[in-house]
Amino acid sequence: MTAHVFLMATAGITLQQGVDLAYLLASIGFILGLKQLSSPRSARKGNSTAAVGMAIALIASLFVLHPTNTKIVIVVVAVAIGGVVGLVSARKVKMTAIPQMVAAFNGVGGGAAALVSIDEYMHVSLAAPGIVSIVAVIFSVVVGSVSFAGSIIAFLKLQEMMSGVPITYPGQRIVNGGLVVVILGLVVYLIGVHASVAALAIMLVVSILLGLGFVLPIGGADMPVVISMLNAFTGVAVAASGFAIGNTGLIVGGTLVGASGTLLTKMMSDSMGRSLTNVLFAAVGKPVASEGGGAGDAGEVKSYRSGNPEDIGVLLAYSQKVIIVPGYGLAVAQAQHVAKELATTLEARGVEVTYAIHPVAGRMPGHMNVLLAEADVPYDQLKEMDLVNDDFQSTDVVLVVGANDVVNPAAREVKDSPIYGMPILNADQAKNIVFLKRSMRPGFAGIDNPLMYDPKTIMLFGDAKDSLTKLVAAVKGA
Repeated sequence: MTAHVFLMATAGITLQQGVDLAYLLASIGFILGLKQLSSPRSARKGNSTAAVGMAIALIASLFVLHPTNTKIVIVVVAVAIGGVVGLVSARKVKMTAIPQMVAAFNGVGGGAAALVSIDEYMHVSLAAPGIVSIVAVIFSVVVGSVSFAGSIIAFLKLQEMMSGVPITYPGQRIVNGGLVVVILGLVVYLIGVHASVAALAIMLVVSILLGLGFVLPIGGADMPVVISMLNAFTGVAVAASGFAIGNTGLIVGGTLVGASGTLLTKMMSDSMGRSLTNVLFAAVGKPVASEGGGAGDAGEVKSYRSGNPEDIGVLLAYSQKVIIVPGYGLAVAQAQHVAKELATTLEARGVEVTYAIHPVAGRMPGHMNVLLAEADVPYDQLKEMDLVNDDFQSTDVVLVVGANDVVNPAAREVKDSPIYGMPILNADQAKNIVFLKRSMRPGFAGIDNPLMYDPKTIMLFGDAKDSLTKLVAAVKGA
């Protein structure tokens, strides 16, 4: 019966019309998926919805290829390999490695878009292709290559296979500017002089060098913005490759990724109180000259107050209001479940507990939201910076777990600080501040935090998971 209804509904529809209809359904899946991803409550459903849309687009693409048996085998094998890699990654990669996995997958997408466009160019270069097709190919190759190379550097920095501080050298901007000039010259040559595969290959290499030189001078503190920006680059590169090969699915999907990535990049830079130009060229993350316990600006030794889990547990147990500020250290220690246990234990004693989420906490957009959602933290306890900042004044204890830069008052008070002007969580306004850190070393941005030397601050040194476990026991025994 179902098959009969389907045949009646599709009667008179040509193959091309059927493919276009499939792409329309896939596009609806992508749009609904993005909408659902905007909330932690529906994020998992959003992934599934977008995945269904992608499956429809893949199947429709088979018919566009006018498939032979060989083509079908190649596509099926490629999809199988990609599916296995994606499944294993989703199951095996630790939460702390999600940012670098995103960077790696994003780089693969940009590289794939560039290669697809090159392949198309090689097929049509001898057939006097139209100007639109040539421009689309060139745009995809340049932007896709920049995204690919930039994502490699982002991955290496996030994986700590190279330093997270900005890597600069004299004349770096001149070199990068020269690479841009070379690319523009090759664009003029390819469009107005001669269609050359060799020139396109040179453009590919130069674009990769530009991508490497573009991200190297960006510090670790700005990696969330960089990842979002590179994601947008990949999206527009994919859309351009869709124009080059005439694939509606790539055009729509790439445009959605490019648009959402661009909006997110703007929102992230605004959340840091900085322009995108400043994020890309200010080199935040240069090493600092002093650490905790070392010499201060005037050569004096900075002092801090350390505590033990028992005393801090009593402080928490007899508080009325506690705010937990999660950071990358919480993710590294895989301590989100213990943090949830501590919150539950405090709530059983009548303590109000919330989580303060800074837009750029962690190493990718939404990192802390995903981390805490994994521990089944109630969504209404996750409060964004704008909603929670006024609550710190009435808070008894702020528990900063593995965060640093997002609570650094230097962003408000020190005009020559690299993060000056960045909106922060007002943790310094609370009655008591407790830092859970391994040491007094600065955070990922390499910027010292004066809040750690505040008389109201207590340092609890050690692995975050172990420290939180001891705090749970101390609260129960208080």
